[in-house]
Amino acid sequence: MSSEPDIENILLNTRRQFLGSTGIGLGGIAMGALLGRRQLNADVSYDPTTPQLPRDTHFPAKAKRVIYLHMTGSPPVLDLFDYKPELQRREGENCPDEYLKGKRFAFTSGVPKLMGTPHEFTRHGANGLWFSDAVPELAKLADDLTFIKSMTTDQFNHAPAELLLYTGSPRAGRPSMGSWVTYGLGSENQNLPGFVALISSGVQPNGGKNSFGNGFLPSVFQGVQCRSQGDPVLYVSDPKGMSRDLRRAGLDALNDLNRIQSAELGSPETITRMAQYEMAFRMQTSVPEVMDIGKEPKHVLESYGAQPGATSLANNCLLARRLVEQGVRFVHLFDWGWDFHGTGPGEALGNGLRKKCSTMDKPVAALIRDLKGRGLLEDTLIVWGGEFGRTPFREGRTAGSKNLGRDHFPDVYTMMLAGGGVKSGYVHGASDDLGFRVARDKVHIHDLQATILYLLGLDHERLTYKFQGRKYRLTDVHGKVVYDLIA
Repeated sequence: MSSEPDIENILLNTRRQFLGSTGIGLGGIAMGALLGRRQLNADVSYDPTTPQLPRDTHFPAKAKRVIYLHMTGSPPVLDLFDYKPELQRREGENCPDEYLKGKRFAFTSGVPKLMGTPHEFTRHGANGLWFSDAVPELAKLADDLTFIKSMTTDQFNHAPAELLLYTGSPRAGRPSMGSWVTYGLGSENQNLPGFVALISSGVQPNGGKNSFGNGFLPSVFQGVQCRSQGDPVLYVSDPKGMSRDLRRAGLDALNDLNRIQSAELGSPETITRMAQYEMAFRMQTSVPEVMDIGKEPKHVLESYGAQPGATSLANNCLLARRLVEQGVRFVHLFDWGWDFHGTGPGEALGNGLRKKCSTMDKPVAALIRDLKGRGLLEDTLIVWGGEFGRTPFREGRTAGSKNLGRDHFPDVYTMMLAGGGVKSGYVHGASDDLGFRVARDKVHIHDLQATILYLLGLDHERLTYKFQGRKYRLTDVHGKVVYDLIA
């Protein structure tokens, strides 16, 4: 059967299609009873009238849900987690030509100076993981964290790198990771969106809403942006003067019209639209309830540093816990302000980074502790990081400034994970002594995507969707699961 329902609806009107489907279908019924539908077809099978119902995994999953913390702009991991004593020793030297030849950088030309870190590093946890003084709370959780210190990407500008990370392509138009996950797995709560996006610091992601969009997947799988001020979801409230009963009657009438259109045209988006209207109606009561962090005990608010009504990463971390606790499948947090070029005191690697980290370190650590205390961490995967790394040398525009900064760098960087079936207190891979290259166990963006899907019980090669004549997947035609990361 075609996975393009518009075409399928037309084909079903022909005798050839009827006879063909009957011949295949009789054997398929028997085979399906033995093997199960998902094994016969790699595409996801779901009822468009209830598109978010939970679906079977390809194999047993270690994680049920994801909280993805994106530090928009990409944090300087050489100043946070990837300590380089040799780089420290060679502070101020000209960058060796072997690292510059044939390379392009966003804002640096000529021969830049090597730059160590202004931060003090110490070892923590049973395995002696390195942390800088900018992240003291995360350092206390060393035995619960996993680091990939050999990440690499193909893009060195923000928007393309972010889109590659979340959609598998540096160009807009592909479905985001959260959309793929909810398309593959559905959700555990039919009164809340399966995929929620939370944005702090008042700025949209570099990739815009494409970073949490549905692309060519049915629109019910797009990320729903929720807010901690005003209406949690824009336009979800009843218009002024409209009662709940009147809203219900209007929705019923609209559904009747959509059913007529669906019968005539067979478009899956018509059915999806009906499901979205029904979801929005249910969300009017469920979303305000789960988004009200004022119901949390005082000690919980204080542990995150959260303040009801504020728009902060702290609030969003607490909201993420509340959302996954209620069955939301994928929560994506975007926090702006991690582009440390040194163009001003706030973007400098010393006190500027410490100040920014103070808004992240405490709430992210609190989130991990909170999930662990509630028994949710073992099957909730937390991912933290940016879209690329930062250079081991001073950024060209600010080379003569008192504000230290680093340029964009795609070749090697660090990401952090916790929970969800990954090894704890573990470091995978390494960069070289100066932080320029992957020294061992390279992990490409597509490998990370494949591994996240694997932890959720999804085979990245089988999670596909047919669009414009070919089957697409999150990892494009690439990606290998990093089994060494898995507990």
